[in-house]
Amino acid sequence: MYRLREWGPGDTDRLLEAFAEPELAWQAPTVPTTSDQAREWIVRQRFLAREGSAFGFAVVEGDGPVLGHVQVDVTSRRLDTGWVSYWTLAEARGRGVATAGALLVCEFAFAGLDLFRLELGHRMNNPGSCLVARRSGFRPEGIERQKLRYGDERFDTGAHARLATDPVEGVELRPCAY
Repeated sequence: MYRLREWGPGDTDRLLEAFAEPELAWQAPTVPTTSDQAREWIVRQRFLAREGSAFGFAVVEGDGPVLGHVQVDVTSRRLDTGWVSYWTLAEARGRGVATAGALLVCEFAFAGLDLFRLELGHRMNNPGSCLVARRSGFRPEGIERQKLRYGDERFDTGAHARLATDPVEGVELRPCAY
C-alpha cells in the first residue's frame, strides 16, 4: 500500500538517484548533485510546507524506500487553487506509484488545505504522465501551446484539472492528442 510521508535526511541517496536520471534532471528547476544539495532540497521542502506555499511528499510503499515525489503548490488562496506535480524513480514506473501519490495528494489538498481546484500539465510527448493525471481523476481541459520550457526547448502542454466535487471515476483513460 502506497502512502505519503515527509522527506527526511535519510532520503538523500534516493533523491540523488532520482535526479541522476537525465529526464528528471532536464525538467527540474533545481537539480541536487551532492549529498549537501540533497539535504538542502529536503530542508527547502519543509520550509515551503511551513510557509504554506507548497507541500511535497515522498511516495513510499509501507516503510520502504522512496519511490517518487508528489507535490501540491498553492497557486491562489483567494481562488482555492493548486498545482499538482509528480515524478517517480525509474524502478517504480509502471507500478501505479505516481497515480497513488497523485490521488493521495489530492485528498490532502481538498481536505487538509481546503483547495477546490487542482491543475496540472504534462508535455504532450509524455503519454505516461497524461494517464497518471486521468487515473487520478483529472479531466483534460485542452492543450496549451508551448507552455513548458526545458532548456531552450518549448513544449505543448496537456492541461488537466480536478475539482473537489469531481469523482475520480469517469475519465477516459487515453493519452491526450492534438
